[in-house]
Amino acid sequence: MSVMTLDESSRTNHSDGPWAVETHGLTKRFGDNVAVNDVELLVPRGCAFGYLGPNGAGKTTLIRVLLGLTRADAGTMSLLGYSVPRRRDQALARVGAIVDEPRFHGHLTGRQNLQILAAARERAARERIDASLERVGMAHRANDRVSKYSMGMRQRLGVAACLLGDPQLLILDEPMNGLDPAGMHEMRDMILSLVAEGRTVMLSSHLLDEVERTCDAVAIVDHGKVIRQGPIAELLAGAAMQVEVGCSSPERARSILADTPLGANIDVETSGLSIHLAAGTGRDAIAEINRRLVESGIEVYRLQEIQVSLESWFLEVTSRLGDTA
Repeated sequence: MSVMTLDESSRTNHSDGPWAVETHGLTKRFGDNVAVNDVELLVPRGCAFGYLGPNGAGKTTLIRVLLGLTRADAGTMSLLGYSVPRRRDQALARVGAIVDEPRFHGHLTGRQNLQILAAARERAARERIDASLERVGMAHRANDRVSKYSMGMRQRLGVAACLLGDPQLLILDEPMNGLDPAGMHEMRDMILSLVAEGRTVMLSSHLLDEVERTCDAVAIVDHGKVIRQGPIAELLAGAAMQVEVGCSSPERARSILADTPLGANIDVETSGLSIHLAAGTGRDAIAEINRRLVESGIEVYRLQEIQVSLESWFLEVTSRLGDTA
């Protein structure tokens, strides 16, 4: 079963610090394949953190290494301030994780599955079953067989299993995978509410748009290596800028701006211009565009900065890396 709910017996004497997950030089090889490549990762406590990359980028392998399910070849790591593997038991006592996808006994009910998991734990875990089911919105289906559950319901039951140990850190492997839009919305709301309680949620995903709606910070991984990480707002602040201009004479406006440093990438549209400004361009460039057009007698109806998405920024970053490879 791929749902991990771990003993709380050593919750005392824990180490505090700013990072829920910290790795340095973490490396895992399978023969000639480097699945986790010298990873430097810092996951702040009390946030939703996305570990992002395409399928095959090494996301699940990193999670398995963190949880001690496979041994690292090099580097150091800690969970909630506990060095792993040296203090793995103490660390995992405060961690709940779903690796790959949650698997349960289909012929049993959701509640019976949790009872089996709780029976191997301390008494407090059994007392948390009802609260955990309620917490993930599964109380009304708790007595139905798991074989009748949708993918989204099984994912939520997996989180309920994690909550039996009242974890401070939840590590979820592709929690949005296979969910319909309604299921994604429910999972997103649940993750945000867990973070609001002071927990840390680290999730791996290749769904950049959904992660942007859910997470505070991200790390971008490709071929096993972290290529960028940090708060989403800070990462996007350094992205290229796009400005939409609605004006009376788009072709003439393009000619005016083409002779300036601002005019390198301008697309003419029916009602105006779409201007692509290089990364690092200040917002005063927008005011300069407006000034030049108005002084040239062009009526400006609309001037709008388009918010860069995490997906477009990711494609921009990876394409630059590809150009320099």
